[in-house]
Amino acid sequence: MLAFKYISYHFLKYFFIILFALVLFSVAFEYTSKSVNTLESANLLLIFLVYKSFFAIDMLLPISLIFAMISTKILLIRSNALVSFYSLGYSRVQILKPFVVVSVIITIIYILLHISSSFSRANEHAKNIEDNSEYLSPTRDLFFSYKEKFVYFSKMIPLQSRAEGIRVFTATKGSLKEVVVAKNAVYEDGFWHIKKADIIVKPDDLSFNSPGIKVSTTEDLKILEGFKPKILDQVYEGKVNFTIGDAIEALLILKDENVNIDTIKGSLYKIIIHPFFAPFLVIIIFFFVPISARFLNVSLFSFGAIIATLMIWGIMFTLSEFAKNKTIPSEIGIVLPVFILFIISVKQWRKYAK
Repeated sequence: MLAFKYISYHFLKYFFIILFALVLFSVAFEYTSKSVNTLESANLLLIFLVYKSFFAIDMLLPISLIFAMISTKILLIRSNALVSFYSLGYSRVQILKPFVVVSVIITIIYILLHISSSFSRANEHAKNIEDNSEYLSPTRDLFFSYKEKFVYFSKMIPLQSRAEGIRVFTATKGSLKEVVVAKNAVYEDGFWHIKKADIIVKPDDLSFNSPGIKVSTTEDLKILEGFKPKILDQVYEGKVNFTIGDAIEALLILKDENVNIDTIKGSLYKIIIHPFFAPFLVIIIFFFVPISARFLNVSLFSFGAIIATLMIWGIMFTLSEFAKNKTIPSEIGIVLPVFILFIISVKQWRKYAK
């Protein structure tokens, strides 16, 4: 128990120091290299820096765990604390447990942060501030299908759950049957509510004897059940920064809509599965660290471990980007690399647990 507390304390200390340093460097680099210092509003600048900090945490937290483990292990070696623990009867697995427990807990907290839209879409909000001086810009010319209907929004404002310039086209057997035209709609209670709409109905008989096109007006029309503004904005605009809740809802709603949901699945894999590469890599690297400075050049090993970590992280990031752009399936680009690291870490654990 004493060893667990001692190692956990130093592991957490190095983790927060490294994460803070990396985030500070990333945000400072963005600030000096971008045109955000031309923003007239100090509030917008502050919000931009906060969102960039969230994005940096999203990118750098997993790798900070690995760097913190390497730093803590080097501290234990140079202070001879590691040899002391082994001489007291602690095994390698017992020394490893604090690293695994703490890293898994932090990883779970990190995953839960993606419930928040401010965290999950931080980079998108920051880019909107930089480009448009507002953190959530309207979506324009949105066109999509829903239950054999085709819907067009000329403008949608997700933050206000409001849309303008609505057109709903109904087709039967490849022929246009009905068009609903409305100026605006508001999303409330699971539906898009249209206060007043014009309905244009085309007759089945297009001969000269047909009654012609029928135009009527209706009030309080409900359409698009369950299609939240955020889901429409994310899915049909091709954006990939989903929250966990929005991604699950989008999967449930779109599973029968003949819509490609690979991007949504890839986002869920990246949020829930991808971060666990850090605890698995902590286990793998841990067993390669020497017991004492006598057996290996500690500085050289630290450099090699950091380079190896960056290379693995870079490869996994590249594969996840390929999966995001649908170059490769998300199961291969995201799930498979993490599963391989899991298998290697389990083998390492079993090897030294004997």
